[in-house]
Amino acid sequence: MRRTALFDVHTRLGANLTTFAGWTMPLRYGSDIAEHHTVRTAAGLFDLSHMGRIEVTGRNAAEFLDYALAGRLSTVKAGRAKYTMLCHTTGGVLDDLVVYRLAADRFLVVANAANAAMVRAMLGEHANGFAVRITDAGGSLIAVQGPASRKMIESDLPYYGIEEARVAGCDVLLARTGYTGEDGFEIYCSDADAPVIWESLREGGATPAGLACRDTLRLEAGMPLYGHELTVRTTPFHAGLGRIVALDKADFVGAEPLRRVAAQGPSTVLTGLVTAGRRAPRRGHAVLDPVSGERIGEVTSGAPSPTLGHPIAMAYVPPVFAAPGTRLVVDVRGTREDAEVVALPFYRRSPQ
Repeated sequence: MRRTALFDVHTRLGANLTTFAGWTMPLRYGSDIAEHHTVRTAAGLFDLSHMGRIEVTGRNAAEFLDYALAGRLSTVKAGRAKYTMLCHTTGGVLDDLVVYRLAADRFLVVANAANAAMVRAMLGEHANGFAVRITDAGGSLIAVQGPASRKMIESDLPYYGIEEARVAGCDVLLARTGYTGEDGFEIYCSDADAPVIWESLREGGATPAGLACRDTLRLEAGMPLYGHELTVRTTPFHAGLGRIVALDKADFVGAEPLRRVAAQGPSTVLTGLVTAGRRAPRRGHAVLDPVSGERIGEVTSGAPSPTLGHPIAMAYVPPVFAAPGTRLVVDVRGTREDAEVVALPFYRRSPQ
């Protein structure tokens, strides 16, 4: 297993470590529910150094990314970012990405840890005929998320922006995005500076948080996870993210299948479900028609919501069953739990 530059810090803090995508990562430091609430009310500190970081440079960089990815990256201004997807030629999602434009001919592609090598390889396959260079970016990645994060970072960076900055006396790339439903920042730094920045933020009031609470935070925020809501069998339109696909581009990977789905509509759509019982729906649980009892869909993610106080889940169901207020049933390990369709996200932070 690979270790991040903060491995010794996590060990010293008594983290419960787990293996994920070939890395040894902190699952929690104490209570994942307490860490969840800290992110919602103050600030949580995450080691995200396992995420894939790929630089795309060269005079055709923007043109190449327009072709390789679902979105139109050429319109992104330097210092800004875009959420997009790498799709298969069939239109299915291979990974969802955040792409930062660092300069006219320089982009940083951030991929999910489990898919990083595949994304790097697929970008390489699509690069024929383009004057681009694709390289792995090194270093560490630290995130601070929560309503108190802005006071800790003291930056007026706009949402989905990125800039060169100094944090704890260290030169970094500072971005303002996130995967928790809260305001927050990502700090791209050298491995040598990572422990210094981590300790400075911890001393400033940020609480270390692990992967367990990160999953419940993103679920409450209705954010998809690759391998759950997003797979090669689903297109962005199935996941309710068709808006990120620039269908008017002349050509791009997966263009024709995606245009067909956009025109015909997806056979299943991602929905939010809430249940009143104590047993939470989990990935793979069947969603049933309450009248016929027939299986109509499947849960992709589910858990008790620490913020809302009841179970929540996301599931794929046919569009006819997807309207908010629709009553459904979930088979939770042999017990039928009544469920109601609700609009995503389950949670929105209060305006600041």
